[in-house]
Amino acid sequence: MTATNLYRALRELLPDAPLQVAAVTAVHTATGDSTITWPGGAQQRVRGTSVPVGSNAFVRDGVIEGAAPDLTVVTIEV
Repeated sequence: MTATNLYRALRELLPDAPLQVAAVTAVHTATGDSTITWPGGAQQRVRGTSVPVGSNAFVRDGVIEGAAPDLTVVTIEV
């Protein structure tokens, strides 16, 4: 009989979170998080302080993963 981890099986059915780019507008070193602005103008507080204010950051699941290049944003609607 083989043991099955039902939680792992469920996680494999769900898609991975997308990697997105946002602009860092404030860094809160005391709390260890930053305020970012999405291309549409919405703001969000996310974990991480590794990217300075005024730069773009890669964000996944509410966590800054690193600095993103400063390129023109293109939105494609399907």
